[in-house]
Amino acid sequence: MKRYLVNFDTDQLEKCYSDVLIIGSGIAGVYTALELSEHFTINMLTKEEVEISNSVLAQGGIAVSLDKNDSPEEHMKDTLYAGAGLCDEESVDVLVHEAADNIHKICDYGVQFDKNEKDNSQLALGREAAHSKNRIIHAGDATGKEVCDKLIHTMLSRKNVSLHERIWAVDLLVDDQGECRGVLAYDETEKAYKVYYAAITICASGGYSQLYYYTTNPEVATGDGAAMTYRAGGELTDMEFVQFHPTVLYYEKDRSFLISEAVRGDGALLRNASGERFMPRYHELNELAPRDVVSRSIFSEMQKTGESHMNLDITMKDRAYLEKRFPTIFQKCLGYGIDLSKDYIPIAPAEHYCMGGIKTGLYGNTSIKRFYACGEAACTGIHGANRLASNSLLEGLVFGRRIGIQAQEMVDSVGEDKMPRFVNHEYPTTSDSASAEEIQALHDTLKRLMTKKVGIVRTQTELEEALAAVRKLKDQTKDLVNDTLEKMALQNEVLLAEQIIQAAILRKESRGGHFRSDFPNRDDEHWKCHIVITKEGTEMR
Repeated sequence: MKRYLVNFDTDQLEKCYSDVLIIGSGIAGVYTALELSEHFTINMLTKEEVEISNSVLAQGGIAVSLDKNDSPEEHMKDTLYAGAGLCDEESVDVLVHEAADNIHKICDYGVQFDKNEKDNSQLALGREAAHSKNRIIHAGDATGKEVCDKLIHTMLSRKNVSLHERIWAVDLLVDDQGECRGVLAYDETEKAYKVYYAAITICASGGYSQLYYYTTNPEVATGDGAAMTYRAGGELTDMEFVQFHPTVLYYEKDRSFLISEAVRGDGALLRNASGERFMPRYHELNELAPRDVVSRSIFSEMQKTGESHMNLDITMKDRAYLEKRFPTIFQKCLGYGIDLSKDYIPIAPAEHYCMGGIKTGLYGNTSIKRFYACGEAACTGIHGANRLASNSLLEGLVFGRRIGIQAQEMVDSVGEDKMPRFVNHEYPTTSDSASAEEIQALHDTLKRLMTKKVGIVRTQTELEEALAAVRKLKDQTKDLVNDTLEKMALQNEVLLAEQIIQAAILRKESRGGHFRSDFPNRDDEHWKCHIVITKEGTEMR
């Protein structure tokens, strides 16, 4: 893989300067911007419009221990259990103990969570899979949108923040001292490359879910942050752990719409085509088992019965309740002729979340100086091998705020005259012969390959076949000039697919989101460790 996606001479490009550069406009990126001093100038880059992110689509809620019968210690215990022995306990301790302060802060920004019906002064607390207590706060079934809308509104009112939409971050700019000084980016509106220099760069670009054919994530989730970090010599970790959400709508016209974990938390039951409830055969927590368990159970049931999907039953609740509690889900299903109060919801697992990513410390710091990461782009060690439901939005808040604290110490007076030049080769003016249709076909080939052979259940044979196929794709794409966003995304996805498969082959056990049917048991003696990936190779830590 080339050092850069494109070759360039910065003297030819427009340059933008700021104290802080943030890549991504989801909850992690926006909240980080709000937690930075208003004395700092901030440039925020987002691939599409500011409203398009995984965070906006989050239905379930945010986990926080607010009930008198709950505690941060109980929240930590549940997180560690779901993470299957690979959580960084220090990171989890930070998450659960700083959760409430951050929730109070976003409420001050105007976020409105649902209130307890009996006591309007208290937030309503729901239950989701693998949580031992009711601790999920929510805004109907559109929590992510409520939080993002309010935070974005506040951010846009600040004069020190400049939002740049439809800007694709292409590569990190790292100087000879190993310090990140910004990014090379592509402005889709102006059809031009630009250089964004900054004293510190923060990556909140999301995960790599678009490597899979069926995913709940938007098209922007192509793993750009992790790919840029790898090319720049940074560390990635836990790439083999990919979470499949158990209950995604299975409908001819829509196989990406999430049926929130909160529906099962509210009593919904999983049934097969015969109407039989099957989860009691698989786990003592039944429908509220950890996500990886529920997804594999549904997958197993589908294989046994030959059915293309299973069913989710919430018909024990009346229509008025369901319309109020799950308004988005209710209306979406109703539009497809499914009345939640009368009908089963057809569901099947689909890729949902990436536990792996850019390896970070307790303040979002990475192995590259002046480069930070948070949100799904980062691997903080919170999730281990399997994410506990509703910890992701919380993680973006807690570690976004911590990066803000670290930034106070890191931002200095780096003027334009001190900005380094990054001269490689002449900027390419030619293009290759690959058509848009051919590039899309390669995208689809990769997604189907990952879904079929690097999915919910994996084997050595299928992983080796997948690796050989990905390396063939790598050979097919290595000479692309990358003069379109689609080509750049494909290069990033092929790079990351190779790293995911290699890590999955190396980890010869089953743990959390990584299940090997040829090594079906968890092996703490040999594999209670992380696989850290760099351009130089892999390391067990």
